Amino acid sequence: MTKNKKEEYFDPKPTKYPFPENTDEHYLKIKKDNGAIFDENYHFIDKSRGFRFQDRIVRILLSIIGYLIARIAMGLKVKGKKYIKEHKAELKNGVVSVSNHINLFDYMSILFIAKPIKPRTLVWAKNIKGESSWFIRHVGGIPIPEDNVGGALAYYKTVNNFLSEEKGWLHIYAEGSMWEYYKPIRPFKRGAAYFAIKNNKPVLPIAFSYRKCGWLRKLLFKTNASITLHVGELIYPNLELGEKEAIKDLTIKTHDAVCRLAGIEPSKNIYGAIYNNDKRVDYY
Repeated sequence: MTKNKKEEYFDPKPTKYPFPENTDEHYLKIKKDNGAIFDENYHFIDKSRGFRFQDRIVRILLSIIGYLIARIAMGLKVKGKKYIKEHKAELKNGVVSVSNHINLFDYMSILFIAKPIKPRTLVWAKNIKGESSWFIRHVGGIPIPEDNVGGALAYYKTVNNFLSEEKGWLHIYAEGSMWEYYKPIRPFKRGAAYFAIKNNKPVLPIAFSYRKCGWLRKLLFKTNASITLHVGELIYPNLELGEKEAIKDLTIKTHDAVCRLAGIEPSKNIYGAIYNNDKRVDYY
C-alpha cells in the first residue's frame, strides 16, 4: 500500500467521545425541548410558502459559507463524483443514499455533491426538538417518530410519497446514530433498503474516511482528522426476491459497498452488516 493510500484511510482512534454500549445509540446531550409532537398532524415535510422561502435562503448560504467551512475546517475532499454525473438521470428519478455518520456537519457534504438536487435526510427526533431544530429542518431533516403510531404512519406515507411521487433524493444514516471520527462501519438498520425496495429506487453508497490532518488545522479547529467523501456506484434492489429477503440482500450489499469505499474489506470489518442489537467493540 502506498503512503497516500495509508493517509487516505487513516484511523483517528478517538478517545474523547463517550461511545455508547449499543452501536445505534446516541451520546449527544440535547438540552432544549421545543415541545414538537410528531403525530399524524405533524408536517414531516413542510411545504408552506414561508418555510420554503427560508429554506432557499439557508441553502444559498450553505452553498457558499458551508462549503468553505467544510473545505477549511474539515479538509473535505470528494472522490467518485463521476458516478453522480454518470447516473444523473437515475438520481433525478429518485434515490436512497446511505453513509456512515461521523461528524455533526457531514450532511453538508451530501448537500454539496447532490446539488442542484435538494436531498432530505432522516434524523433523530430529539434533534428536531433541540437547539438546532430550525437549521436541521431547513437542510432537509425529517424526524423519525418514536412511540406514536399515528405519527409513524404519517411519517412512512410522507417518505414513500417523497420517493415515489416527488422522485426525491433521500439520505439515510443506516448505522442509526452519529459516532464522531469512528472508522469501523457499524451494522446497518434495514430502513434504507425497505424504502428503496418499497419505491423501486436504487441505493447510492457513500462513505466518509479519514486522512491525517496538518498541525495548523488540528490547532485551529481541534479536529482529529481531515475527511474524504467517497461516492460509489448505484446498487439496484433484487425485486425477484421476496420483500424480506430483498431487504436483507440490499442491506448487506450496501453495507459491503460502504465498507469498501471507506477502505475496509467487509470480511475484516469488526461488525456484521445487519443490526441485531449489536454492542460496541473496543478494538483499540
